[in-house]
Amino acid sequence: MTEPRSAEAAIQEWWRTGIIDMAPGRIGIRGYPIQELIGNVSFVEMIWLMVRGDLPSRAQAQLLEAALVAAVDHGPQAPSIAISRMAITCGGDINNAMASAINVLDDIHGGAGQGALLIYREILEQMETGTDLQQATEMVLRPKIDARQPIPGFGHRYHPVDPRTVRLTELVESARDEGVISGEFLKIAQSVEAWLAVAKNKVLPMNIDGITAAIYGELGFDAALARGLFILSRSIGILSHAYEQSQFGGRIKGPTPPSLGYKYVGEPKRSVPER
Repeated sequence: MTEPRSAEAAIQEWWRTGIIDMAPGRIGIRGYPIQELIGNVSFVEMIWLMVRGDLPSRAQAQLLEAALVAAVDHGPQAPSIAISRMAITCGGDINNAMASAINVLDDIHGGAGQGALLIYREILEQMETGTDLQQATEMVLRPKIDARQPIPGFGHRYHPVDPRTVRLTELVESARDEGVISGEFLKIAQSVEAWLAVAKNKVLPMNIDGITAAIYGELGFDAALARGLFILSRSIGILSHAYEQSQFGGRIKGPTPPSLGYKYVGEPKRSVPER
């Protein structure tokens, strides 16, 4: 008969983790003593270690860092950035502003990288059955287009060509040529871009989400982590804008100046009926 576990053992099992081993005077991260990591491992390498369990090569870390640098900010017209600034003017502190902003980084604003990587992996699964890239792209994208689903990671409201994509593509190609990555996900992303140009009869260039999704795929990250990594990156912009707004001052800043007003589309003026 199995002996009942002690309360201490039950609690330890309840919160089991392979990430950190901590006791008085000891902190180990994935088996590495924290004092050995400090000063020897960069922040980007630490991110990789935390979520993946091992340390990246320098070349892998450089490619991940490039993706994170590229996505830090996109101006106060981005909802998350605007929300961080508005939160500050409502009396919140930095933590409130950052939390409020991060909470809107969802499927559409913030989750496009995850969505793009899921599509790339669908195409890759088709290719693993022997289907060529062009046909696999058609098989995955055609039902989505017919159902009028947006294809995340392609097209941009502001940039005819996203300058971040251009530079990141150069770095991915360089990493591929140096044997750091296979280049498979970049090839898939470019196939999606080419297919969409024909299917839509207009160019929908790969944007920051499309190319970073390719990078995360090349580096072996799970699709869910594509969103998490974007949030880590954009948090820098959120923090910067929240702090800047705190220095500017201002109270109860709305999405537009009060003088601009808004458009009312409800019922015309009417009287309450006698009852």
